[in-house]
Amino acid sequence: MNPSQSSTTIPAGWVGGFAESNPAFAYPTPDLSSLDMLGNMDNIDKLTRQQKVIWPEFSWETIPGEPDSRCYQMFSPDISRLGYTDAGRVYSIICPQQGFCSPALGAMNVEVTVTGQRGWADEPSRTLAADMTVEGTIWFSPSAHQNPFVKILWEMFSHSEHPFPSSKADAISVKTHKVGDRKQPIFPLRVGQSTNFPIPDFAKHPEAWAVANLGVEIGRPKKTGDPMADEFNHLIMDVFNTASGNMLKANNVLTWNVWFTPPELVDQQEWQDHAELWRESIDADHGSPTGEGTPARYYDGTPFEPMKELLEEEIEKVEAYIARHA
Repeated sequence: MNPSQSSTTIPAGWVGGFAESNPAFAYPTPDLSSLDMLGNMDNIDKLTRQQKVIWPEFSWETIPGEPDSRCYQMFSPDISRLGYTDAGRVYSIICPQQGFCSPALGAMNVEVTVTGQRGWADEPSRTLAADMTVEGTIWFSPSAHQNPFVKILWEMFSHSEHPFPSSKADAISVKTHKVGDRKQPIFPLRVGQSTNFPIPDFAKHPEAWAVANLGVEIGRPKKTGDPMADEFNHLIMDVFNTASGNMLKANNVLTWNVWFTPPELVDQQEWQDHAELWRESIDADHGSPTGEGTPARYYDGTPFEPMKELLEEEIEKVEAYIARHA
């Protein structure tokens, strides 16, 4: 990206200095380990500045290990934000969500939920460095509750008091970790686009203020301690991955380039309201109030379509689960 493409001035109040407060923070290999990992909603009262992510561009291999199977998809815009102080210390990162539809079970939501973060931003140089921990979360959209299969399953679970992912509060949680290191849940957000794979023009946004990238390796769903629920969650992950092209398949790598708009001043109440708006999340049936994302596409622009045979197998798995537990 050419910085001259944006003539927007930095808003009043920028002080800076946090990026330079520790030599270890500097590029080319920023080390942020001296900073505590902070809860994402714990320091909203410290936020004075922000950069919005209008273009959250995700990418993953629909067949892990086969580069030609890679898909690209922009999640719903203006959900993600980077929040920081006048000095440039990052205190909050809001991440994006998207909806997917399974022919077997209807609409489901997915969110890359930030569970911890630390870092810095420097407006004059349009750079940043942050570390994050995240979980993938999956749950049913409202219309899915009317799906015949889901209605049966929900009734089964409600009668037995097993947890059911009918809302974000009861979502299926999928562990993540640094690529290639299962013991390290913290992974980096760094400036520039990912260089691990080719990026098509439709996934680039030269009009952006800045761009950064991160990648995370997908783990397995968290155990609930309830065998029936754990079996069900494993089934739902299979269904979701069939519909989404293995986006959250264990051992797959999910990468995203986040394209920022120019810095703005933070209205802390608005930030809090924005975060609360997404706490219960999008309704994939009725769309996102901040605009729709894009369909998953291959590098040449061809839309991703799950194989009909695989979808039929997932329906059979759902039917078998119901038969075992009805």
